Amino acid sequence: MFTGIIEDLGTIEKLDRDGGNLHITMHTSITNELKIDQSVAHNGVCLTVVSIEGNTYTVTAIQETLDKTNIGSLKENELVNIERAMKLGDRLDGHIVQGHVDQTANCIDIIAEDGSWVFTFEYDKNLNNITIEKGSITVNGVSLTVVNSKLNQFSVAIIPYTYNHTTFKNLKIGDTVNLEFDVIGKYVKRLNELRH
Repeated sequence: MFTGIIEDLGTIEKLDRDGGNLHITMHTSITNELKIDQSVAHNGVCLTVVSIEGNTYTVTAIQETLDKTNIGSLKENELVNIERAMKLGDRLDGHIVQGHVDQTANCIDIIAEDGSWVFTFEYDKNLNNITIEKGSITVNGVSLTVVNSKLNQFSVAIIPYTYNHTTFKNLKIGDTVNLEFDVIGKYVKRLNELRH
């Protein structure tokens, strides 16, 4: 379980393909605090630490993960949003995030406002995910509030702190991001479907 509050930006040191798996070696400032078999969210994707060497650690993404997220398109030296699993009893500063990406979206617009940025994303409506105005959404692992919710689009307003401490500062129009829709909203939607 995660909160969507990014702890660090990790740098991809090495990418190794092994059949349908991708081994990703990362460098972060929190590597020395990690342990093998620990869950860590990478751009919102929960992956397990499989090895640690010095100031780097390695996680493995299987084909299912590569097919449903943007993890397979990462490149060496690219920055990734990093969050360790929350501790039971800690404050929930973002919202409940599982680290299970529902689908990807494309960034279709970026507007720089006076001291903030508005990013707009478009996703495949055929997967039946929804956003609601002022609801929660996770974009590349970052817990955010939805503005301008539409059938297959939404926007998020990014404050300078979030912009400077996440990968939003590198995001461009046309880039693909990972989305995790609000878990409570997903259960409500599913229950409503079962009633009809």
